[in-house]
Amino acid sequence: MTPMVDLFTLLLTFFILTATFRPQEAAPVDTPFSVSETPMMDNNVMTVLIAKDNKVFFNVDNGPDTILKFRPKILAEMGKRYNIEFTDDELRKFEKSGAGFGVSIQDMKAYLDARTADEKKVFEKGIPIDSTDNQLALWILFARQVNPAVRTMIKGDAEVDFPVVKKVLDMLQDKNVNRFNLITNLEKIQITEAKTE
Repeated sequence: MTPMVDLFTLLLTFFILTATFRPQEAAPVDTPFSVSETPMMDNNVMTVLIAKDNKVFFNVDNGPDTILKFRPKILAEMGKRYNIEFTDDELRKFEKSGAGFGVSIQDMKAYLDARTADEKKVFEKGIPIDSTDNQLALWILFARQVNPAVRTMIKGDAEVDFPVVKKVLDMLQDKNVNRFNLITNLEKIQITEAKTE
């Protein structure tokens, strides 16, 4: 019995130390209900999050293996596009955060240097999606160039204005992202007993 307890303790310790936790959402989102039961993927995921106040957030993971380091490569590509050079320390911070963000690329250095969540909140005004500076489209483009196997997920609040959702969908179509998943809550189905006479 003692060896079994030792083995159990060893396995439990291993799983606790190697587990990765999902990063906290960039903004609270109350998703609409659906009856689909397709589970969400764990890696190779690019998520566009649309908050209740119509702010757009973006997140992409590092892929199935942390050696690939997709997140810092995507940030470096965005930096090249906007003539912003990120240091190795800033790229490492961006990689390790793993959380979604709603920051314009011009504010990204200050966002990465912020130490507390309150300091970061100041910069989270949503990623620009207007026609003059469509940064979300570039994040999507570079994420797909760096990781061609990335799958697109859209998570929108149930009360988001339709024009914002349409703009995001049009943007995905412009970047040839024709397949994407919508993240929803599972709808509760009430089964009542029918009375027969």
